[in-house]
Amino acid sequence: MKNGNGTRRMVELGRTGIVTPQNGFGALPVQRVAADEAVRLLRKARDGGMTYFDTARAYSDSEEKLGKAFGGAWDGIFVATKTMARTPEGVRADLEASLRALKTDCIDVYQFHCAPQCWRPGDGTGMVEELLKAKAEGKIRHIGVTAHLAWVAEECVESGVYETLQFPFSHLATEREIELVERCAKVGVGFVAMKGMAGGLIRRSDVAMAWMREFPNVVPIWGIQREEELDEWLRYMDEPPEMTRERAEVAERDLQELSGSFCRGCGYCMPCPQGIKINNCARTSLLLRRAPSKAWLTPEWQAEMAKIERCTGCGRCAKRCPYGLDTPGLLKANWEDYKRVLAGETKV
Repeated sequence: MKNGNGTRRMVELGRTGIVTPQNGFGALPVQRVAADEAVRLLRKARDGGMTYFDTARAYSDSEEKLGKAFGGAWDGIFVATKTMARTPEGVRADLEASLRALKTDCIDVYQFHCAPQCWRPGDGTGMVEELLKAKAEGKIRHIGVTAHLAWVAEECVESGVYETLQFPFSHLATEREIELVERCAKVGVGFVAMKGMAGGLIRRSDVAMAWMREFPNVVPIWGIQREEELDEWLRYMDEPPEMTRERAEVAERDLQELSGSFCRGCGYCMPCPQGIKINNCARTSLLLRRAPSKAWLTPEWQAEMAKIERCTGCGRCAKRCPYGLDTPGLLKANWEDYKRVLAGETKV
């Protein structure tokens, strides 16, 4: 795997024994493309050198598309998937469904999805015991967890139960999040970085990749939906961007502009009883400025934004937000700004 710049950066994922290039495929977005196109993208990623593919039972037909792409030919590929079940029975049902969809008899990394707490053996829930049973049966190889809450992630890392942690990580990271990555390296927990592009608000993939390379124990999974996106990440496999002064300045500006209360677009707040597309409406101001597109100003999107008027302040979205955001407040602020843009009072 030699190239003009040396050897591809390989990462050993904690104590799992999994060794993969520092460039993983996040398969959430393939649920939005036709099956044949998804299969083509997935196979092109594999042929280009990607070996770590992350999906979830919650990503509609993402698992099925991975199964169609690789079913019966998983050699050299690592698949990670997740369950959002909160009972042992639900975990088992999800696991069996994932095995069927992926067309495999064993999943490399099976994760509790968006864990609200650190489950442990003997805690009375039976959650970890169910995964340990599945591991003994040979249906999963490694037990992982994904989290959005720092304290949950920290407990999971220290518990000794979980072999991998998937957590948001980008050049918007706080010191606490960087310390979490370093702690994972020390205790042998594999760190998988989600939201390396902050849900699309980071615009420079070269900056994101250059920054991620500063952490040799991290496997980022990039959400890929279009071929031009995949081509960028595949190019970085052999032509990795270095952290130049210009890229460092861009990363610092991003950090200054996006630190604090902003919506990452994860969608865990959904659905809204009033039909508001919260995961985009709560960040439209940033999207207009950081990802300029006429699509955010079409009559159709104006109608979606106008639904914010229906918000009753019930607070369900805020309770579900893994980042603890005042989601109703963000919605209203984005609606007021959007109206100023439409009226020509504010330029984007």
